[in-house]
Amino acid sequence: MYSVNPATGERLAVYDAHSRAEVNARLEAAAVAFSVWSRETVESRAAILVRAAALMRDRRDELARMATLEMGKTIVSAEGEVEKCAWTCEQFAADAPALLAPEPVKTEAHASHVRHDPLGVLLAIMPWNFPYWQAFRAAVPALIAGNVVALKHASNVTGCALEMERLWRDAGLPAGAFTVVLVPGAEASELVAHPAVAAVTLTGSEPAGMSVAEASGRALKKVVLELGGSDPFLVLADADVALAARHAALARTVNNGQSCIAAKRFIVVESVAYEFEQEFARALGELRVGDPLERDTDVGPLARADLVDELDRQVNASVKAGARLVMGGKPLERPGWFYPPTLLTRVTPGMPAFDEETFGPLACVTRAIDTRHAVELANQSRYGLGASVWTADVQAALELAKSLDVGSVFVNATVRSDPRLPFGGVRRSGHGRELGAWGLREFVNAKTIWVG
Repeated sequence: MYSVNPATGERLAVYDAHSRAEVNARLEAAAVAFSVWSRETVESRAAILVRAAALMRDRRDELARMATLEMGKTIVSAEGEVEKCAWTCEQFAADAPALLAPEPVKTEAHASHVRHDPLGVLLAIMPWNFPYWQAFRAAVPALIAGNVVALKHASNVTGCALEMERLWRDAGLPAGAFTVVLVPGAEASELVAHPAVAAVTLTGSEPAGMSVAEASGRALKKVVLELGGSDPFLVLADADVALAARHAALARTVNNGQSCIAAKRFIVVESVAYEFEQEFARALGELRVGDPLERDTDVGPLARADLVDELDRQVNASVKAGARLVMGGKPLERPGWFYPPTLLTRVTPGMPAFDEETFGPLACVTRAIDTRHAVELANQSRYGLGASVWTADVQAALELAKSLDVGSVFVNATVRSDPRLPFGGVRRSGHGRELGAWGLREFVNAKTIWVG
């Protein structure tokens, strides 16, 4: 196992995978840690989260640099990711005591209530694109609820994984309560069946989700899946087109375009489509592609060489099928795995740029006859993670939101995850929720207590 700097192609570090015996020992140690951690009060667990937040901020520079070196995100966005993790720790430390308190339910009993008890060891199988945030998004609610976490992270961000293990230990978690297991991705599903594992959460691709869901089903273990997305960005006839276009450029290139909730299909009502395409191209053209360690870089490299090849295939196949290439459209001839912001117009269903998830700075514009047609196009996808709607009529947008088959709808704003709100999707984007009260209770036993 090794990590590579995607801006240069140079190898950063080599890590020895854990043997089967080492994996077993770590999972068994996690189970022992659960017996200690689960007996702590919610308030005591919250204090650990607050300390973890402080350590995240203290170590921001080194943590951000590690993420930039391992997967290529810009240093500014890496710093923002570290801060978001710290905020999430503080948010759950503040909210969890009330959300996890026993809930009285009025019945004919002398007294009845529902407890929220932890399940045990949560196996978290996480991807590389947000190396800290994805792991914290899963771990923080689980930990505050009294569970412990075994993290199987993507191999190319092993350095980030080990930094998180060190941070949680330094924050005061019991030994083994946040443990990293270093195994290849192909072996992740095998971990599900381990008797120490009580539940599973995965953020990743459809194939990975199906494999883990199958393994979880055989083992009869709870699983939450956050999979791919092809989020629609709807621009209606009464929208502020220039504003929408500026936000569209940022929404598509966030994290170098490698985000499941990045806007990917820009569905624009015909009457404003030409203006939007012009403004969109201008905004994309102003973005600076370069070394992700330089603070004025807007778009860095893709994380791996195969991601460049796949994005290039999707662009070429879509153009061959009739899409118009406005800008970009081929890998940059420089060291590293760079693909420039690319804009396709005249994109229609049936083209890879519309039908498939694109993971990189590729934006495709599809014209709609009217609002109703825009919604139909938005729902013409196997994914259902998020959607962004741009219009001057907010009340109409709230009505339209009911018809969008997604997990979240943002009106005149770009889709994002927020620790106060549930995050997740429908259809091929997965099932279950992370974050908020809903994510906090995904991995608890809602235990009925009845007193006669």
